[in-house]
Amino acid sequence: MNEQKIKELAVKFGTPSYIFDTESVAARAGRIREILGDRIHLCYSIKANPFLVSAILPCVDRLEVCSPGELAICEERGVPGDAILYSGVCKLPEDIREAVRYGAGIYTAESVHQFELVHAEAEKQEKTLPILLRINVGSQFGMSREDLLYLIDHRAEYPHLSIEGIHCFGGTQRKNLRFQRQELAMLRDLFAEIREKHAFLLKKLEYGTGLPVPCFEGDDFEDPFRLLEELAPDLAAAADYADVTVEMGRFFASPCGYYLTRVCDIKHVGDAHYALVDGGIHHIHYDGQMMGMKVPKMLHLRQSSGQSSGDGEEGKTLPWTICGSLCTTNDVLVRKVGLTDLKLGDVLCFENLGAYSVTEAMTLFLSRTLPRVVLYDGCSGRLARDFKEAWRLNTEE
Repeated sequence: MNEQKIKELAVKFGTPSYIFDTESVAARAGRIREILGDRIHLCYSIKANPFLVSAILPCVDRLEVCSPGELAICEERGVPGDAILYSGVCKLPEDIREAVRYGAGIYTAESVHQFELVHAEAEKQEKTLPILLRINVGSQFGMSREDLLYLIDHRAEYPHLSIEGIHCFGGTQRKNLRFQRQELAMLRDLFAEIREKHAFLLKKLEYGTGLPVPCFEGDDFEDPFRLLEELAPDLAAAADYADVTVEMGRFFASPCGYYLTRVCDIKHVGDAHYALVDGGIHHIHYDGQMMGMKVPKMLHLRQSSGQSSGDGEEGKTLPWTICGSLCTTNDVLVRKVGLTDLKLGDVLCFENLGAYSVTEAMTLFLSRTLPRVVLYDGCSGRLARDFKEAWRLNTEE
C-alpha cells in the first residue's frame, strides 16, 4: 500500500484507526507456501489478528483457535469446523463441548488434566477425537516429557481420543535459528524414541517457528523471508518423519497492518518538542518496545489544512517525542524521531502493526474510544469495525 492510498484512507475513515491490507497478507501467505513447498502445511494463529480470518483462510490449511471467543469468530465468519485446530490453555468442559459441537478438526492437550477433559467430552458425545500433545519447551505451556510419554503408554485407557502427534511452540520474535534447530532436533529424537521404545507411531507435528518480523530502525526490511528460507531445509527434514504443519501468527500478519493517529497538540518545553496524538500505547503494541526507546517504521502524512503551531519552527526538522492521549507518563510512542514541519492535524502512520495491537494493546485504559478497523483489498477500504465506546465496558450495567 503506497503513501497516497494511506493518506486517502486516513481522510475517509479518520483517526485513530487500523488499516489491514488483506491483499498483502494473502500474497505473503503465498510466498511462505512457495518457500516451504507442498509437503509443509500452514496454520494461521488467529490470536495475532482475528480480522484477517476471512482473507487468510483460503491461503492456509487450518486456523489455530485458542478460546471460546475465537471459536465464535470462526463460526460468525463461516469457517469450516475441520479447518480448526482447537488449542489454548485452561479449556473448560463447556468450551470443549462447544468445539466438539462445532466440529473442530483436531485438538491439543496442554496437560494430562486437559487431555482427560477432552476425553470425557468425546466419551459423552460418543466420538473419537484426534488430539495433539503439546510438549513443554521452557515456559508455562505444554506438558512435561514424562507426562507426554505417560499418555502415550496409557492411550488404551482413553479410547475416545486418537493421539495424532505433538504440538510445539517455544516463543516468538526469535532471531537466532539455533533455538528452532535445537527444538527440531529434540522433536526428531522424541518421535524416534516413541516409535522404537514405546511401539507407537506419531503421525503429525504442529510446529510454531517463532520467526521474527522487522519493526524498528536497524531491522532488516529488505529481505523479510531470509530466516524462513534458511530454516526451510530443517522443516523439510522434519517432513521425512511426520506430517508437518508450520503454525505462525505474527509472521503472517504483522507487515499488513497500519495504525493512523492524528496530531492534536504540540508543545515546546525548553529543548524538548512534544507531539500529542489522538491514539497511544492503548492502541499500539510492538514486541520489544519499551517507553518509545526504539523508532518503528512510520510515515508522516502532512495535511494541507494543518495549522502551524505558531512557534516559528516551520520548515525545520526537529527531534520530536510522540506521546498519546493517556494520562500516564508511560504513554510514549517514540522517544525521539526527526520530523520536518510537523503541524496540528498531521497524521502519523505506524507500520507493521498487523499483528496483536488490535487485540493485545490495553484498549480499555482511560475509557477512550476504540479505533476503527478498515480492511483494504488492494482497491478500496471497507469499514470492518466502527468506533466503539470503551466506557460502556468500564462501568456498571
